[in-house]
Amino acid sequence: MTVETHTTEPWSVLDKSGHLRPDDRVPSGDTALDLRRAYRDMVLARRVDAEAIALQRQGELGLWPSMLGQEGAQVGAGSALRPQDVVFPTYREHAVAWCFGVDPVQLLGLFRGTTMGGWDPRERNFNLYTLVIGAQTLHGVGYAMGIVRDGDVGTGDPERDRAVLVFLGDGALSEGETNEAFVWAAAQQLPVVFFCQNNQWAISAPFSVQSRIPAAERARGFGFPGVRVDGNDVIACHAATQEALATARAGGGPTLIEAVTYRRNPHTTSDDDLRYRSGTENDEWEGRDPIDRLRLLLSREDAPERLDDDFLAELEQEEQALAERLRAGCRALPVPSPEDPFVHTLEQMPADLARQRDEHLAFVAAGEGDHA
Repeated sequence: MTVETHTTEPWSVLDKSGHLRPDDRVPSGDTALDLRRAYRDMVLARRVDAEAIALQRQGELGLWPSMLGQEGAQVGAGSALRPQDVVFPTYREHAVAWCFGVDPVQLLGLFRGTTMGGWDPRERNFNLYTLVIGAQTLHGVGYAMGIVRDGDVGTGDPERDRAVLVFLGDGALSEGETNEAFVWAAAQQLPVVFFCQNNQWAISAPFSVQSRIPAAERARGFGFPGVRVDGNDVIACHAATQEALATARAGGGPTLIEAVTYRRNPHTTSDDDLRYRSGTENDEWEGRDPIDRLRLLLSREDAPERLDDDFLAELEQEEQALAERLRAGCRALPVPSPEDPFVHTLEQMPADLARQRDEHLAFVAAGEGDHA
């Protein structure tokens, strides 16, 4: 399935009512999206998000960036990856982390303040969350350079060829790092796909004040393709990402995917989004909910992979078990040692850093003695 580039209207397979559009079809073959699994992944990832918000409200997390409404974009993209591909996320890719097998309890550590990251990036090829806007785009490009130098691109071996998938938001398009990353990726024909979730708002700044053209059209100025896709259509997101990753692995260079979606919750739990946008806008996008659209498709009599009562009952039980594990796991996260920031900063600790560590530990110990 070829995706048209540089169009104003986002490419989509499903309409709002969950029907296949007349001119499109569900991609088929060995690499087609497993629709029931995609539905399960979106539902469970949304439950992770909801439980994390509840934990933050209870004082168990310091902060949480919700992804409500963006499950279709994330599961669609995440399910297109191969195990040897490498992901560079922002701080909101909870559903992508779920697709890559990252334990959601580990996601909570960063926002609980018990860890500087939460997981080993080498275990799943899923890198740590990046809080600095746009920084991960250069990290991903640097990694893609390494893939080229290792000879792991364009070999024709599906077990060897790799690509990098970099996630970013629409706000990151205004950062210098992102534009530098685009320049390097284009100039060196790097195996990297930039997946921009255009959720319409960079905190309180709407996309309309950041760009006069669709985000996907920016790629043309750097010399590589741009694709504009309906970010609430998990099937379309999967197909577009799969095609872009295949091009990258084959040595065809970078692609920018703009997944047009909407951030239905505040930017983070510390944000008051009603100060800068209307509830009416949110309600309109709720009508395009990615989970609802796929459920409507899979509930039809002629659905390719119909949802049955047994599947839905098992999924509900899985949701409850996941929620209970998240609550218990969050509260059981170990309190970090005050020595950790010093131990994990450099491979070999220099004398001046060791001195600072000793002074810090003495200060902490004195404070604990005052409370004894």
